[in-house]
Amino acid sequence: MAVRRLHPDQPAGFAFTSENLAWVNATISKYPQGKQASAVIPVLWRAQEQIGGWITEPAIRVVADLLGMAHIRVLEIATFYTMFQLAPIGSKAHVQVCGTTPCMLRGSKDLIKVCKKRIAEDPFHLSDDGAFSWEEVECLGSCANAPMVQIGADTYEDLTPASFDALLDGFAQGMPPKPGSQIGRTASCPEGGPTTLSDPSLFDGSRVGQWQKRLEHGSGGSAPAAPATPVAPSTPPAASAPPASATPIEGSKPFVHPAALAAMANAGIVKELEDRGSAGGKPIPAGELASLAQLARVKGPAAFGAKPDDNDGVKG
Repeated sequence: MAVRRLHPDQPAGFAFTSENLAWVNATISKYPQGKQASAVIPVLWRAQEQIGGWITEPAIRVVADLLGMAHIRVLEIATFYTMFQLAPIGSKAHVQVCGTTPCMLRGSKDLIKVCKKRIAEDPFHLSDDGAFSWEEVECLGSCANAPMVQIGADTYEDLTPASFDALLDGFAQGMPPKPGSQIGRTASCPEGGPTTLSDPSLFDGSRVGQWQKRLEHGSGGSAPAAPATPVAPSTPPAASAPPASATPIEGSKPFVHPAALAAMANAGIVKELEDRGSAGGKPIPAGELASLAQLARVKGPAAFGAKPDDNDGVKG
């Protein structure tokens, strides 16, 4: 960081206006007794606003006395934080050009050339008419809309040398343009408008409960299949041959529909969860088990290592 020193030309004194002094006293009263020094930054900022955008040595002494601080302590704060200007700034605009990497890659150097041409060759110098000044600063926080500048409390983004020139013309004429993107971009959306998450159903609540319906109807959200014909308890469920595309490859696990796997795990017939099943797993009827086996595209519960006794809830 460059050395920051007070401007060589200083006014004779400083005093808060009655309105600002009332604001300062109210701000100081927000802090516990003995902690008034915590108000130093907002009080310094108020003094800078009253002076016209920069902080003077007499103002630093007045703020220090109000807060019971040593003068050098307030001077340290004013010279450390770059939010405090230590020299007079332009009466119409002090331009802060972001020079951090995203803005630099997108053309901030060209904006600085405009500043040097229109305002002054070096930063922190007033233009000939005293209306403008400029400086290069670190990241201003709108990297997606680089390059950008900040003037006062507002940012102006997506600038080109031509649009920046027009921006300065607006301030010179007392008609500054609307803050934000200068190409019509909304916030930091892509140029031309949003390209993702544009489906209204993502936000209007119409998708609530859709996943339950998909599970009820089977995968893909198709119409529900006809219910399987119940099998008599004394007749073992008929094994249905799996489709060719679902035939397990040797050494690989068979495809299992998530709904079927969840039900089988709850029934205690998955081999890895057999102990859980014997400790209280809920049995399911043979007919429902047959439907689950067909849905899972397996030959039956034996494919999961289930015992051929009463895991299906059927008494022999």
